[in-house]
Amino acid sequence: MKNYLDFEKEIKALEQEVDGLKSPFGSEGISEVDTNKIKKTQQEINQKLEEIYSNLNSWQRTQVARHEERPKANFYIKKIFSQFTLLSGDRYFGDDKSVIAGFGLIENKSVLIIGQEKGEDLNSRIERNFGMMRPEGYRKCIRLMKLADRFQIPVISFIDTPGAYPGIGAEQRGQASAIANSIECCMSLKVPNISIIIGEGGSGGAIALASSNKVIMLENSIYSVISPEGCASILWRDPSKSLQAAEAMKLTAKDLLNLKIIDEVIPEPLGGAHRDPESIAADIKHSIIKHLKSFENYGRDEIYDHRKSKFLQIGRDQGFNKSSNISEKGLSYNESEITKLKSHLVKNKFIYLGLGLVAITALIAVLS
Repeated sequence: MKNYLDFEKEIKALEQEVDGLKSPFGSEGISEVDTNKIKKTQQEINQKLEEIYSNLNSWQRTQVARHEERPKANFYIKKIFSQFTLLSGDRYFGDDKSVIAGFGLIENKSVLIIGQEKGEDLNSRIERNFGMMRPEGYRKCIRLMKLADRFQIPVISFIDTPGAYPGIGAEQRGQASAIANSIECCMSLKVPNISIIIGEGGSGGAIALASSNKVIMLENSIYSVISPEGCASILWRDPSKSLQAAEAMKLTAKDLLNLKIIDEVIPEPLGGAHRDPESIAADIKHSIIKHLKSFENYGRDEIYDHRKSKFLQIGRDQGFNKSSNISEKGLSYNESEITKLKSHLVKNKFIYLGLGLVAITALIAVLS
């Protein structure tokens, strides 16, 4: 049985009508199927989908990103990669089922694949902890990323989590330090790492694996430091104001691309990725191959500098570029001439104030 969102009521009615038209068993027994009416109704469904999905607000996109039938990491891993070998355990505590990790091939090129997995049904969701990783999950990823770096194997991550698991056990086993160490490991890699946000990219749980050379989002996915409900609860003490929170947070792919926080948006099939999983998997594969090829001529230090510069540039007009006059491997901020002048005046304001007073005193003495 299909699941429909609140704003898809008209589509639900039309699709139920199509299902009824396709059935050869009418009220009077077996009847002829009206193919013309089916075709007409299907066209109406497509028009409605285009009309609705071209005008989604931020909260509606959040609902699409959380859709139960949306393809999960395990689906993409099976469709995109070959000879996938699952690896488990952090060598300290145990294995975390909420993250799938292992090595595989894409166009005969070895890659490390990491996927946050929510699960397909109730039992698998409970087993996968709804995609909320524990410390051992992040430590498993760190172990494998270091292994990939040693053997110069690129890292591909599929991000889909509401956030890291906030339970007492996770906190006792060092959740905060595990996330921090995972971010540090991602940033220190000297092999290309590419992250694809396929659903929810929530809080530090997502950033821990999405600190990458290239961050890609599906059209109806979200990426934010907190959920809209959590933001509304903090700012307005009212979780029902999720729409206002979602709009203010700029968590959609389009907003984040404009802010230069992500690098690419992959368009989804009409009605969302769950309506044509095969198509979106093919598009993701094409994007991964394209970005891996873009790093083929980069050296290890150049890959590291590319990632560092990318994150230092977020929120700045000119960004950071490699500096040759400070250090061979250093990064310095490129300021405009006006900004440099302002900084110089602020830094030396007392000197210029003193010189100004001396000049005024001398002028008064000359005039008198």
